[in-house]
Amino acid sequence: MMSKPAGVILAGGRSRRMGVTRKALLELNGQPLISHVIDRLANHLDPLLLSCESETSDFDRYGLAIVPDRLPDYRGPLTGLYSALQYLCDEGQNNGLVLCPCDAPFLPDNLVQVLLDVDKSDHKPVIAISCQGVLQPTFSLWQNHHLPVIRQAVVEEGRGGIKHLLTSLPHKVVEWPSGEPPPFFNVNTPEELKTAKLWLDRMHT
Repeated sequence: MMSKPAGVILAGGRSRRMGVTRKALLELNGQPLISHVIDRLANHLDPLLLSCESETSDFDRYGLAIVPDRLPDYRGPLTGLYSALQYLCDEGQNNGLVLCPCDAPFLPDNLVQVLLDVDKSDHKPVIAISCQGVLQPTFSLWQNHHLPVIRQAVVEEGRGGIKHLLTSLPHKVVEWPSGEPPPFFNVNTPEELKTAKLWLDRMHT
């Protein structure tokens, strides 16, 4: 049986548009936003990590390893990817790393398997999702051999975003069918949190 890939949930960031320090812990229909994501990923990934800007006890209830950013001052999701992939390399794990944000409560249950099925060649490019023609770089699958390029972008070039790096590497894009609720909907504002609640209520009626 093939080993599961690792996964990391991006749970750092400033959440300025939401107006809180920890957007991941905002309640959505009775449970923190990040709990919806963990519930959809936990059975498919091993280990499942949480990426944060620094060590924190905020997520102790989940019993997941925290991977703090290896660079000071929050610089964007690319630093979280770099830190998590470096963590896995240091641990000698090489089954790939699935990246997901903490604010995607409608994440498809079969996301990990679809990413794994796209390319089984020895080279293993980056695999990313697109939905309705919009690239979703934070829903993606990375490999240890991508680490040197990621490290250069983060440490030497000071980059913080993932999209530019992804498109500069060998990669494949999965065009995901649209749906309602949108499968890769991100909750970034109080209005979007209300919208997510309405969709969840509709799903359960």
